[in-house]
Amino acid sequence: MLKIVLATKNIGKIVEFERLLGQVSNSIQVLGLNEFPDMPEVAESGTTLSENARLKAQAIANFTKLPALADDSGLFIDALNGDPGVFSARWANYQGESSKERDLANIKKVLIQLENTPVSDRSASFKAVVAYCDSRNYAQVIEKEELGVLKGEVLLEPVGDGGFGYDPIFKPNGFDKSLAQLPAGVKDEISHRGIAVRAILPFIKSHL
Repeated sequence: MLKIVLATKNIGKIVEFERLLGQVSNSIQVLGLNEFPDMPEVAESGTTLSENARLKAQAIANFTKLPALADDSGLFIDALNGDPGVFSARWANYQGESSKERDLANIKKVLIQLENTPVSDRSASFKAVVAYCDSRNYAQVIEKEELGVLKGEVLLEPVGDGGFGYDPIFKPNGFDKSLAQLPAGVKDEISHRGIAVRAILPFIKSHL
């Protein structure tokens, strides 16, 4: 069984990546950071999704001695000049440990910021950069990244119980439901993360 470490403790994200990686191989075991409790926190000090994804992938690959896959994603809202963008995960400055409570706080802040914005002006894009790093051969560190973009709009209120992050308030173009309402298979097919992961999968498969 080939092992790859995913830069998250978020169970929802681990399950999503397992589904996506399973599309090309059923012999890849996805490990989350909860499997490595001594792993130091990686400061997301980059100013772009690409910089943050690479920082995480490099640090985790070096610490675990296993190939690492990291993503940095964000919701870019046109009416907010691209915010929350790279700060999406910590937009409401939630200090607790619950990812669910963090998501609720972030959603609440975004909706407050858009409360006077009409439906016609609530366009947004989800963007994700997925970065892969394998430092097992110190003479040749292998790195790769891919970008995925999903366009849509921010809803007036959360709808749906699936997904995570801002999924309940994001409706993709061409759909009448939020990402949180869509079946997992449909979300994987259209999501920014799904697009980026599928783009990088052939590279990962050839280097694991």
